[in-house]
Amino acid sequence: MARMEDGTTVDGVFWGKLDIVHSGDKHKMEFTGTRLPPDQEYDFMVDSRVINKLSAAAKPPAARCQLSILAPEVQFCDVILTFSPLWNLGITWPPAEHVEDTDTNRVKFFLRVHAGGALEHFDSETVSTALYYEAIPDFSQVNPHDYIRPENGFAMSFRDFIPHLLGVLDQLGMSLHARTNFMNSNMATFSAHKNIAYRLLGPTRIAAAIDITVTADPCVFTRLFLIYRGLTEEQMDDFSSAGEKEANAHNWREVVGWTEDSKDPTLFRVLEVSVLEVS
Repeated sequence: MARMEDGTTVDGVFWGKLDIVHSGDKHKMEFTGTRLPPDQEYDFMVDSRVINKLSAAAKPPAARCQLSILAPEVQFCDVILTFSPLWNLGITWPPAEHVEDTDTNRVKFFLRVHAGGALEHFDSETVSTALYYEAIPDFSQVNPHDYIRPENGFAMSFRDFIPHLLGVLDQLGMSLHARTNFMNSNMATFSAHKNIAYRLLGPTRIAAAIDITVTADPCVFTRLFLIYRGLTEEQMDDFSSAGEKEANAHNWREVVGWTEDSKDPTLFRVLEVSVLEVS
């Protein structure tokens, strides 16, 4: 039930848009639309593509993160994730344990890691080859488009993007099997765009958002964080000097802090691959 400002009760069938805002001290509810004639049956036909877009818009974008551990021998290990105030934890698998801390958003996984890459998670009694978690950014303080601009990213057609990205991942030491799984997992979302703009974050920026610590020393970290968004043909003009040619000439190993130690089987190594689509 709803009432007008004068207290009059409003009922009936309406067609329009309801806008509800809760932001700090600002709370409001506004309706824009029309009241339909009473005593009639209405059968609304809505394009499923519209519904899908509305559903996607309602769900906040989340970075999908997979963390693998390559250990030289069997050992116990805690993996601790610490999120900055601008990021929140979504789902995890295996389930992460929240660390009691009044100042930080922190979770941990207690594992036994094996030389072959298997991870035993004791709380859930499961074995996997990677930890999965979602990290949800708070876009209320920033325009998502600012994450990828011609000044910090590159753009190309979807057809060129796939082989280009495979080449970049190869340069960064990702195995053929890992590259294939990565592409298969993300192909549906990549292919939804005719053109794609993207960037890879450096380790300092990643750690400022989501820091990782492990109870193993020394440890070699390789963290690949891909941010991308679809572009229209008109938006592609903005990236005229930041296209595939310029991306191929970029030193991606320097950007992500890649080292030869990431290939050393005698070292304890962490490989994390994250993907975030912004719109």
